[in-house]
Amino acid sequence: MTYIARTIGLTKTYGAIEAVSDVSMNIRQGEIYGLLGHNRSGKTTLMRMLVNLVKPNKGEIELFGEKLSPSTYEILKRIGSIIEYPLFYDDLTAWDNMDIHCEYMGFSDKKVIGTMMEQVGLKDIGRMPVGEFSFGMRQRLGIARAMITTPELLILDEPINGLDPAGIMELRDLFKRLSSEHRITLLISSHHLGEIEQIADTVGVIQGGRLIEEVAMERIREQHHEYIELCPTDIRKAVYVIEHLLGLSNYKLVNEQTIRIYDQDVRPSILIADLVRHDVAIESFFKRVHSLEEYFMNLMKGDRNFV
Repeated sequence: MTYIARTIGLTKTYGAIEAVSDVSMNIRQGEIYGLLGHNRSGKTTLMRMLVNLVKPNKGEIELFGEKLSPSTYEILKRIGSIIEYPLFYDDLTAWDNMDIHCEYMGFSDKKVIGTMMEQVGLKDIGRMPVGEFSFGMRQRLGIARAMITTPELLILDEPINGLDPAGIMELRDLFKRLSSEHRITLLISSHHLGEIEQIADTVGVIQGGRLIEEVAMERIREQHHEYIELCPTDIRKAVYVIEHLLGLSNYKLVNEQTIRIYDQDVRPSILIADLVRHDVAIESFFKRVHSLEEYFMNLMKGDRNFV
């Protein structure tokens, strides 16, 4: 398996505070890796270390199979990034800002500037001063700038901030194309769970500077099937009937009012009829599917064994 980027025991401290603590992550070539976490969880610090803007106190970083050192810079030409708020020369046009970046990166194919701006939804406004751009437009321009040299690894910190739903959908499709058609590897941080769920191949969950989970989205989808959620009037009696009279063992008490049945062969209508036949009244029931949001929230609560 080819890894574009790896960290081994990566740690960054500021005084007595560990912003990133013993993080070992593995990003495969061509995939979209979604880094999930609340604000101030360590996402941005981790990304800044990957592009050598911040030096770790401990641990190692490997990029394209090479160990990153404090003096490594040539290899960074193979990476595009937008970390935190994208900065531009506000008095210059969007096109001029992109042109300066191309010069800085030693990239001569200026025709790509128009193509990149069109892909992020900024067609025909390249001559507008960036100072007149909205926050969402600046975010789009930052993504275009990160992509201009066709990097092998694209690192994007909260890229959909400030975008409207249509813009989010456009960028979601763009990220998928970059991965599937151009084999560009993307590392995308976000706290928008629904967006990461739709585009990521692998999800890393970071909390308090620690990577508490790294899992393939396919595995989450396979392991978290549909379930039936019940709210009986007498939960003790319902549990007794479910386990001892109906012979169902794959269930969970969510709280004092709610039971979840995970047996895939159980039909809701038959289950409810059987419970009523045994004098168990049901206030409500639903057929649900586990989402990444539920998976994420359970991890945040420290429940690593939920179904």
